[in-house]
Amino acid sequence: MTARIERLVTSGQFSLDGGTWDVDNNVWLVGDDHEVIVIDAAHDADAIAEAVGDRRLTAIVCTHAHNDHVNAAPALAERTGAVIWLHRDDLPLWQQTHPDRDPDAWLTDGQVIEAAGADLTVLHTPGHAPGAVCLYDPGLGAVFTGDTLFQGGPGATGRSYSHFPTIIDSIRDRLLVLPPETKVHTGHGDATTVGAEAPHLEEWIRRGH
Repeated sequence: MTARIERLVTSGQFSLDGGTWDVDNNVWLVGDDHEVIVIDAAHDADAIAEAVGDRRLTAIVCTHAHNDHVNAAPALAERTGAVIWLHRDDLPLWQQTHPDRDPDAWLTDGQVIEAAGADLTVLHTPGHAPGAVCLYDPGLGAVFTGDTLFQGGPGATGRSYSHFPTIIDSIRDRLLVLPPETKVHTGHGDATTVGAEAPHLEEWIRRGH
């Protein structure tokens, strides 16, 4: 059985630099009827566990450590025994939300996380956060971009630990080189494709988005 992609939307709050905003997050499940991984355990461990069902959850992969992407990760891991993966450069952000619980393992650029026939290659794409990663699976024709790339442009870079020139470099060098038909599954909102976003790079740079 080949892996499939499922989307769950959870709601909660994003807090950073003293501000708090209501947000809806995409939680991605990649797997089959037997095992699955979760990308970004956001807000609601109960809803995510229900979506996993009786499948074996092997990994919880964090695209970055902003609280709205990781706040349900420890509770979900405790319930399922899954390993929490994060890029080490995002540990300071992680500790703002979970000061007493470190991730279980560190993501490194180029590593492959496997589940149910899916092979997700880790692409380190700093800018929105220092340890931001995207996960690319050519077999699925999909890349999971967290908050690095959205329909219409790069993720926000106006707050702590973020940097606009860095996110532009990450998008140009790591994402826009993927096949144009690659589906872009984002951390919030609707999906897009690499081909739909690539023509707008110079416009984003001019806009200083």
